[in-house]
Amino acid sequence: MLPYSLIVGQEELRTALEIAYVSPGVGGVLATGQRGTAKTTTVRAFTTMAVSEFPVTLPIGATDDRVLGGWEIPELMHGKSTRAEGLLERAARSASRMLYVDEINLLDDYLVNIILDVASTGVLPLERDHHSEDLRNVEFTLVGTMNPDEGGLRPQLLDRFGLVATVESEATDEQRQRIVETVLRFEAEREAPASEFIAEALRRDGERKATLDTARERVATVRYDTDVVARCARLAQDFALAGHRGELVLMRAARALAAIEGAERVSRDHVRRVAKPALVHRRGRGDTGTFAAWTDQDDERVRAVLDDRTD
Repeated sequence: MLPYSLIVGQEELRTALEIAYVSPGVGGVLATGQRGTAKTTTVRAFTTMAVSEFPVTLPIGATDDRVLGGWEIPELMHGKSTRAEGLLERAARSASRMLYVDEINLLDDYLVNIILDVASTGVLPLERDHHSEDLRNVEFTLVGTMNPDEGGLRPQLLDRFGLVATVESEATDEQRQRIVETVLRFEAEREAPASEFIAEALRRDGERKATLDTARERVATVRYDTDVVARCARLAQDFALAGHRGELVLMRAARALAAIEGAERVSRDHVRRVAKPALVHRRGRGDTGTFAAWTDQDDERVRAVLDDRTD
């Protein structure tokens, strides 16, 4: 697997994944972009760096029983009712505590809604054969990817994701060349017993993991001023967000970013830098059936609210 530190670009997705790792309460990450933009590669590289394994992955076409759990068929054939663990429970028990859903926009809305409910509440309600039970502490971070060319998610489902990262192909010849050279060199040296190139990448991965683990331990101690909370609330009002999930995600994400950078307090700049992934999907829908693109005008609105000195 390509080491995390060798991923070229993808800053928005990488930052979103790191924030969600440090502060799971942010509410998961949705990566949206066209095919071939290394969304899955980045997610797998991140979890390999963080916990040395791939995330639990929900395949396209998964059935209810595969997701929620069902019955052990061999046991049923012998007259015994033994429940089989579903992917949601596996994700909660995994080292990464992450469920990865590729092409989540192609999944049935019913299943998406259940997955988002469990991810936000940590409770998996089950009802079968006239028997009801609630499995508790089923807690995991949901990471989904989607190609907007293949359809979107309903607004109610989009809003349930904490952060949305827009993933695009690298625009410059230099970056594209760097991607090709990095991948080809990794493929050529990954079987070499003493590759300095890969050893250095793994060393940087270890350093990044240590930084994120430290941030995860101290994020609750990072302080914030009333002024910063007020700015988050004003941003939510300025962007006409429905409900209050948007400003809560803003604060949690800004706090996690501050912890990652070793800051003692959340600043307006931390809020500014997480505004796009926290707000982009909570506004009006665009012509593509997903959500309106974030523009320079949106950046200016964020700066105007955060830099306002009238109060």
